[in-house]
Amino acid sequence: MKSKTNVYNFKLFKRLLAYVKSYRSVFVFSVISVFGLSIFGALRPVILEKIVDENLTASNYDFFAEYIIIMISLLVFEVISNYSFIFNAGLLGQSVVKDIRVQLFNHIQHFKMKYYDQSSVGILITRTVTDMERIADIFGQGLFMILSDILKMLIVAFVMIYMNWELSLIVFISLPFILLATKIFQKYMKLAFDEVRNEVANLNSFVQERVTGMNVLQLFAREKLEYNKFKKINERHKKAWLKTVWYNSIFFPVAEIFSSLTLGLVVWYGGMNTILDNTASIGQLTAFIMMIPMLFRPLNQIANKFNTLLMGMVAAERVFKILDTESSIEDLGSKSADNIKGKIRYENVNFSYKKGEQVIDDFDIEIKSGSTNAIVGATGSGKSTIIKLLNRFYDLDDGFIYIDDIKIEDYSISSLRRNIGFVSQDVHLFSDSILNNITLKNSNISFLRVKEAAKEIELDDFISSLPDGYNYNVRERGVSLSTGQRQLISFLRAYIKNPQILVLDEATSSIDTDSELLIQKAIDKITKNRTSIIIAHRLSTIMKADNIIVMDKGKIVEVGKHDELLKNKKGFYNKLYEAQLKKEIIEFA
Repeated sequence: MKSKTNVYNFKLFKRLLAYVKSYRSVFVFSVISVFGLSIFGALRPVILEKIVDENLTASNYDFFAEYIIIMISLLVFEVISNYSFIFNAGLLGQSVVKDIRVQLFNHIQHFKMKYYDQSSVGILITRTVTDMERIADIFGQGLFMILSDILKMLIVAFVMIYMNWELSLIVFISLPFILLATKIFQKYMKLAFDEVRNEVANLNSFVQERVTGMNVLQLFAREKLEYNKFKKINERHKKAWLKTVWYNSIFFPVAEIFSSLTLGLVVWYGGMNTILDNTASIGQLTAFIMMIPMLFRPLNQIANKFNTLLMGMVAAERVFKILDTESSIEDLGSKSADNIKGKIRYENVNFSYKKGEQVIDDFDIEIKSGSTNAIVGATGSGKSTIIKLLNRFYDLDDGFIYIDDIKIEDYSISSLRRNIGFVSQDVHLFSDSILNNITLKNSNISFLRVKEAAKEIELDDFISSLPDGYNYNVRERGVSLSTGQRQLISFLRAYIKNPQILVLDEATSSIDTDSELLIQKAIDKITKNRTSIIIAHRLSTIMKADNIIVMDKGKIVEVGKHDELLKNKKGFYNKLYEAQLKKEIIEFA
């Protein structure tokens, strides 16, 4: 499919320049450096012409020393301008990228869970890291370099015409051919770089997903199959890059041939004029030999810098596409949930992840403040979805959810989620200390508060027994801890928030024997005096609940206490108890 990305997309470019406003002084220094680099470089052939014609050819050394000093001065100023240009252009590029990257990260943090359900994490990483560097290159190696090259070419062309219009005409005859070759080159390189960026994103996505799920690959002995898949993706990546190499290998030799032919014609024609009719001086001929590379090399480099600019524009378009994605939950609530009591009411709630595929169907129930409630049901009955809706991870299709008789949309999202403690089956721990995983680096939570909380739910001994105790690094995703130990950390992380509403989403389904007793004690402690919703397989937790909500296919089919529900021999809960839960009572006893 032909890409619509265009380096001449001025709307996109204008949007990029908006980020430059905060760094006006750096931008001004970059532009000044560009002018200095072009002017000082173009003036050197002028001085060289004077040295050759007025001093060397005429054997006259008046002002010779002065010309040499001017030549050296021009060279020094050109070097200083080059240094200033490289530093300031690079500084501007990285500063702009820093601002865009922060904005992008903040933006994706507020996306709905639905966005992540449908998007590749690898592609998002590519946009946040790799594509950002390409945007930085727009300023550091693309835009200003092209501006410098164009300015240098214009000044050199003006100096050529000023010196000798006949020799200039010979040089300019070949320019249309090089410009045509450059235009064709740009057209194909644009398509090639679009393909490269797609393949880079696919490669990153594939590797990220396989590395994350490596245990699954090894358990199912899929190493060879995934290896072959990777080879194919990597081959496509190589072929995409080879297209750019192929186009470069054609364009640059062609451009070099035109440059060499032009130089030969100038030497021949200028030499003949110097000998026969003296219409061109040796100094002018020497200056032209010096200026031809100064004219043609920037033209060749513009094509190369155009590639850099194009890759940056492609990357910018993709990054801005994410920034323009409106996928966040509408946060218009102004009320604070800090002082809620915990009464929850679902009123005729309907929800579907995909249109036409109902997941929650007319869900209607009231949960009393301070009560412990269990939700049970077969896999896929909608238990976890109910909790996600309470946290406003998704928008409802129909109906309302109330906390303390106030719609959850009327609470600010941050205060709502801050006051709902959540422990899931899949615990995510960051590569950091246990202390930082508990507090999430919240400076308002002191170490003493964490230690006291750990003692309250009898986890202090377990944590203190680890190497370095609370400073023990759990490594990425908590791999240095067992499943049960990770669960214990997540319980403490939820408990330290002191939420009025606590949700345990199958948090006890995969714990080890050593951790089971600690977790049961922790559950008893943290659910006390707060509204608790527990999705669990273990009978011990369900039996203690004040209320059991039985779900099937997104609907509530039964509600009541354990003993009450068992009285209905034909009820759904009774069947579930007989099929799945009854055997646990023996283990629990």
